[in-house]
Amino acid sequence: MSVSTQKSMPLRADERGATVGTFHIEDVYPCIDAGRFPVKRLAGDRIDVWADIFRSGHDVIVAQLIWRHEQDRDWQRSVMTLQDNDRWFGILAPAEPGRYVYAIEAWTDEFATWKRNFELKQKAGQDITLDALEGAALLTRAQYGDKDATAIILRQCEDFLHKGDPASLLVPELTSAMAEGCVRSDLTRSRSYPLTVDRTLAVAGAWYEMVPRSQSAVPGQHGTFRDCIARLPDIAAMGFDVLYFTPIHPIGRTNRKGRNNALTAADDDPGSPYAIGSKEGGHDAIHPDLGTFDDFRELIAACKTHGMEIALDIAVQCSPDHPWLTQHSDWFKRLPDGSMRYAENPPKKYEDIVNPDFGCEDAGSLWNALRDVILFWINQGVRIFRIDNPHTKPFNFWEWLIREVQTKDPGVIFLAEAFTRPKVMKGLAKLGFTQSYTYFTWRTQKGEIESYLNELTGYPERDYYRPNFFVSTPDILPYHLQSGEPWMFKSRVALAAALSSTYGIYNGFEILEHEAIPGREEYLNSEKYEIKVRNWDAPGNIKSYIAALNRARRTNPALLQTRNLRFLPVDNDQIIAFTKQSDDGSNTIVGAIALSRESRELWLPLESIRMETVNGSKPPVAIENLMTCERHAIEWGGVRLRLDPLRDPALLFQCLA
Repeated sequence: MSVSTQKSMPLRADERGATVGTFHIEDVYPCIDAGRFPVKRLAGDRIDVWADIFRSGHDVIVAQLIWRHEQDRDWQRSVMTLQDNDRWFGILAPAEPGRYVYAIEAWTDEFATWKRNFELKQKAGQDITLDALEGAALLTRAQYGDKDATAIILRQCEDFLHKGDPASLLVPELTSAMAEGCVRSDLTRSRSYPLTVDRTLAVAGAWYEMVPRSQSAVPGQHGTFRDCIARLPDIAAMGFDVLYFTPIHPIGRTNRKGRNNALTAADDDPGSPYAIGSKEGGHDAIHPDLGTFDDFRELIAACKTHGMEIALDIAVQCSPDHPWLTQHSDWFKRLPDGSMRYAENPPKKYEDIVNPDFGCEDAGSLWNALRDVILFWINQGVRIFRIDNPHTKPFNFWEWLIREVQTKDPGVIFLAEAFTRPKVMKGLAKLGFTQSYTYFTWRTQKGEIESYLNELTGYPERDYYRPNFFVSTPDILPYHLQSGEPWMFKSRVALAAALSSTYGIYNGFEILEHEAIPGREEYLNSEKYEIKVRNWDAPGNIKSYIAALNRARRTNPALLQTRNLRFLPVDNDQIIAFTKQSDDGSNTIVGAIALSRESRELWLPLESIRMETVNGSKPPVAIENLMTCERHAIEWGGVRLRLDPLRDPALLFQCLA
């Protein structure tokens, strides 16, 4: 890819929308909602850009792909090539995270057009005297190009004027020099398209969610950050990249919820961590029983030594005791009788929570305060934030906040926790959320799993929606896990870890916690309302299984992306079969995962798979089990396998060429 950096040149274009000028530049890809929202990629990714470019007549066209960081003035440029039927192709590859824009420029190559016509007339034996003079005149009008190109143009122009031989105008190096240097009187630029470039953890990671206050080894004792540090080796041994905390702020006393969400709390009930704020502080404070800011920074440093990062839960809501209710009472709504309007989702009421009023007269100060909360925690070393219920707050607020934060630190990651309508979830992803919760938690049947993944990996979703497959959350204990069967827990975590590049578990999953409120998808004795102490090495735990999955992910780039996923036709509605391939085609994974507990034989068809090797594209000759290293030769276009879910519900293989 040839890339150059150049200052902007005169052009005829309307940066606000459609092209103005000689050229039509249409059907640009990638592009989200006609350029309203940014396409998302990773730093270092090769980004293929396509566009239809055409003009009237038969003149020779030149097209360039241009891009820059949105805060820069100068553009980087690379040549686009014509494929067929006026479809042009170019490549860009920003090396650093940040917000970029890209566009396409096209112009007529007057010299190449002249040369083509001149040679046709010359071949036909026509008089070319005046045509040669026209070609020489084009050389005298050249305006652009580097020193080498300028030197070639001057030399050949002088040579023609001295000898009068048209051959001086036809040498290949002059054609190249004039392509760079000729006048671009009809230069046309497309509108600019936004591009967000992120770091790797924005796309590929394994999340471990836990409630910090429940990490003590002493029953009834409030956990601390030091207790969390003590747990890091165990979590790191399972192969997790992100340690995600529920809110760590002081918890209000007013209307505090008791165990199992009881309306009345006992004196020793800790309350919900989502009832944020007390006399000890608000969103920029730490619950005093967890420790100090020094303890928190020590935890962040300890995570780093284990190859993990901390993610914080940000809930834009307050306890009635939050300092903001006193300092900024106009940020909150009240009922006609003057009493506080508590949060509700009729018929549910949340008496321990009040929501800020984004329509208040001082909304600007509210927006700034919430942005400053994020910036405050970034200053403490946090760069990943899970946003609670973002769909209940104004979309334009999130678009503004994410831009404000990522302008200061483009490596900050935002996860949208929005279990809501599909278009709303996609809208949040478009406006800037780095990752998104999904419906995977409830997808259990083969048809609906395949259909959902085909949607997420299709266009245009794949260019902006990055799924994070959580198998459970503190709020959701799915019905399919409530039996506590180990094979089902293994099947669900294998599906999440293999199908999505990013997935997560809620602590307790590894020890098969499954006691639910009867008839509901909620945990009985939820730690949202009490402190729990667990035996993390309880008999029957699946920690080693999760660790093996995460090892397989880290050693196989194909599993660390969600874009190149294809389902394989297996004649059994209780088995999901698929293949995933790394972007460069060198790493290919195939898998078969059981959706029920019965043992089955299956034929895994592999005849459609091709791998990129140093000797070109080839079909695989064998597959190797990622867990057991057992190999199977591929014969007659596939492999016959036996899947025993009670032993292992997932068969994952690397293809060997």
